[in-house]
Amino acid sequence: MTSRKRRARAGAAPRPATLIPGDGIGPEVIESAVHVMEAAGARIAWDVQDAGKVAFDKCGSAIPDALIASIRRTRLGLKGPLETQIGRVGYRSVNVALRKTFDLYANVRPIRTLPRVRSAFTGVDLIVVRENTEDLYSGIEHQIAPGVVESVKVITARASKRIARYAFDLARRQKRKRVVAIHKANIMKLSDGLFLACAREIAKRHPGISYGELIVDNACMQLVLRPQEFDVLLLENLYGDIVSDLCAGLVGGLGLVPGANVGDRCAIFEAVHGTAPDIAGKNVANPLAAILSGVMMLRHIGQRRPADRVERAVLRLLRERRTLTRDLGGRATTSAVTARLIALL
Repeated sequence: MTSRKRRARAGAAPRPATLIPGDGIGPEVIESAVHVMEAAGARIAWDVQDAGKVAFDKCGSAIPDALIASIRRTRLGLKGPLETQIGRVGYRSVNVALRKTFDLYANVRPIRTLPRVRSAFTGVDLIVVRENTEDLYSGIEHQIAPGVVESVKVITARASKRIARYAFDLARRQKRKRVVAIHKANIMKLSDGLFLACAREIAKRHPGISYGELIVDNACMQLVLRPQEFDVLLLENLYGDIVSDLCAGLVGGLGLVPGANVGDRCAIFEAVHGTAPDIAGKNVANPLAAILSGVMMLRHIGQRRPADRVERAVLRLLRERRTLTRDLGGRATTSAVTARLIALL
């Protein structure tokens, strides 16, 4: 970004939001999203903050205090992908840390078939709702003895009921017909059993929405056979992480899937793909997932008109099949996709 602050057009009442460009291809796709959203009339006052490897290299912290202060102030963010260190070396996951710090307990990923995108299925239209704060991602692990490590899976009634309520409320708002809880309670009878008991309790309060359950391995098989039959999926943290990426593959890949991390007081929106360091800085990354995440953000704060304009432009771009990046079968650059979307507005 050329400035630490980017303002919406004069005369509007901008909504403050934290902008996290991220690592790898993050700055490119986030810049694209910002340009398209602003061209559509979004009223956002961006506060640009570093995180992840970029921040770590600059100041020795992957989660700088200035970033936390910004999100506490704005309670809204749009984030690019962040590099996650693997194994013992490096800093902890910034994504997990932000979710815990701001209690962003609901991870929401809408998955739907897009026009003229090559994929194995048509007619897919489902939403993955993933509990976002506990399970094995609690990070409680230790070495019992040399060569033996124990990780603790944490499932609580509070978090399980909360995410179940979110899933059913989302289904009601979007006029969805069915919620399916996905589990492994046949093996993890206490932890996953508690998750199911909480989901059943909440389901009884929503008689107008059908409720079902599937063991996670069976659910994965059913998803790659008949994904059109699914509506809202309710999952624990680890299962949700895996299944949401599987679902992205049903509709063309992670470059097309937006995401949101939502809490009661704060929300951060993000593309669900990674940093793709092999193509970073080459102006060839697909910005559509970041742009569609911006659409989710705009709807979250009530700016529906610019959100609808951007979404319509994305659908027209895909129908045209003239200005697409390599992952979608085209040869266009990131900046060319951005320019074409703005023209389609």
